[in-house]
Amino acid sequence: MDLLKIMLTIFIINIVYVSLFTLRIIMVMKSRIKTAAWISMAEVFIYLMGLNLVLKNIDKPLNLAAYCIGWGVGVWLGSKIESWLALGYVTFEIIVDHTEASLPGLLRSHGFGVTSWLAEGRDGTRLVMQVLVKRSNEKKLMKRIGELAPKAFIISYEPRFFRGGFWTKRMEG
Repeated sequence: MDLLKIMLTIFIINIVYVSLFTLRIIMVMKSRIKTAAWISMAEVFIYLMGLNLVLKNIDKPLNLAAYCIGWGVGVWLGSKIESWLALGYVTFEIIVDHTEASLPGLLRSHGFGVTSWLAEGRDGTRLVMQVLVKRSNEKKLMKRIGELAPKAFIISYEPRFFRGGFWTKRMEG
């Protein structure tokens, strides 16, 4: 095998391996253990093929460069694939001035489940809302909030588990 072919093979193998590695870690974090186990089998097979090729050709620095560049591209691609899949849910905590009391109803009219309450902030009474959305709808919610309450303070986080409430009723129906 000529040098360019070996470099390209190492590069591609590492992209595939690291992309799978990234997805496997994300699946484990999202408690999708069976999917993670299947991904790991393919991941290790590809890794061993690539490692074997690199070790047989370790005397060429360009092969090591192809390995390193493939690793970086694999991390990027794995992260992109995960964001395209948009697995799981995200919880938003949205804080606005209490005068925007109609905001929960407006968000509900767009299909979002909203829990709201009044709270005290540094500058007085605030309206706090908690909204749980599928990650695939995250941008849609952010767009709506930007249109309806552009000065809103927003915090988001990913819940690992939830039970009951708005989502359970929607899933059963």
